[in-house]
Amino acid sequence: MSYRKHLIVKPGEKVNLYKIDPSYKDKHESHEKALPKIVEHVARMDKLQYLLYADGNQSLLVILQALDAGGKDGVIRHLFSGMNPQGTSVFGFKQPSKDEIAHDFLWRAHLRSPSRGEIVIFNRSHYEDVLVVRVHGAIEKPELYNRYKLINDFERLLSCNGTRILKFFLHISQEEQLTRFKQRLDDPARNWKISSSDYSERKLWPDYIEAYENALEGTSTQHAPWYIIPANHKWFRDLAISEIIADTLDEMNLKLPPPHVDLNEIRNNYHAAEFEQSKQLNKSC
Repeated sequence: MSYRKHLIVKPGEKVNLYKIDPSYKDKHESHEKALPKIVEHVARMDKLQYLLYADGNQSLLVILQALDAGGKDGVIRHLFSGMNPQGTSVFGFKQPSKDEIAHDFLWRAHLRSPSRGEIVIFNRSHYEDVLVVRVHGAIEKPELYNRYKLINDFERLLSCNGTRILKFFLHISQEEQLTRFKQRLDDPARNWKISSSDYSERKLWPDYIEAYENALEGTSTQHAPWYIIPANHKWFRDLAISEIIADTLDEMNLKLPPPHVDLNEIRNNYHAAEFEQSKQLNKSC
């Protein structure tokens, strides 16, 4: 099965997250069974990232969105930690700073967008400005739909300049979220992740689901598609996302650039230097 085809939100498609099973795992029985494929996809990603960096003509923007404890950090740690940091970066979207508030809502996203040859991962993103603000009543519907349009225009601009965009919504259940909150409470190494808003925001779950459904419907385009990733099983989440990213990079037809120097001249210089070094060693003997 191609997860690019199976999990994509097609442009104009209606989304009902309650009808999508967050525990879906396709034909895979366990993490152990899926692990060889995950390793294979991550190796492909690493190889293709090298080509992307060397080619220097295109870029990739990966956007991760989820409800609290959805697994965004886990995706970054498991799938991207082996990549060359010289061509990969992560930006986490927290509450906007005073400087960011002084600009339009897309300013900080544009500022962090990938340069050519780079992969950038957004941990949360500009979509916070059509999700959280909507749920908390900080934006009216006319402005909300205007922001959808501005986001689509912004992402089209990036696409026209050589940036491929992949957007992943990590779909977990309320029960799984509560389980992960408990793990944070029980594990001292995860206590720092606990937020005072974790449980208060759970009361707004239906509002967040509706906000995500509308955002997915309004901003999944051919050049910047959304993928709904069943994420109750962390290993299936990693399997699906790594396959989609690797297949997308492969589709970009990345190639090593030709050398910018005369290789014959460089080889001659090398051999001359090697010969000179050999003479010096013989003299010292």
